[in-house]
Amino acid sequence: MSDASAALGVRLYPDLVEQGGLAPALVETAARHGLDLGRVTAPEQGRSRFTCAELHSDQGVVCVKLGSQARYFMIDLRVAGEIIARGDVMDLAQVAQVASGWQAGLTVAELTARFPFMEEIRHRPAPVAQVS
Repeated sequence: MSDASAALGVRLYPDLVEQGGLAPALVETAARHGLDLGRVTAPEQGRSRFTCAELHSDQGVVCVKLGSQARYFMIDLRVAGEIIARGDVMDLAQVAQVASGWQAGLTVAELTARFPFMEEIRHRPAPVAQVS
């Protein structure tokens, strides 16, 4: 069994095993659909080199990870290290569409309207200390 097979699970992600991991499969899917993802990276070592991908743009980073018990892709949109939107989807082409939209400059509101599985994360303001 190859490292990719062991990390990904042939049963859930046979297409990703064949491509050598999530990042190369995402690049190939985007190319097949004529989508621009910008720079796509994966960790260099360990299991995550097959199961994680990051797509870097001027707006921020799209982080993609795999579900371990069922086939799905978890997407986080991050700006300055903070998650501003997230979603789960089973279709890798939809992951590429979200990432391409983010790369093209779509706002979080536009992405969540276009992709109902994406949800904006609303952060609560930090409590203000009361002065006595």
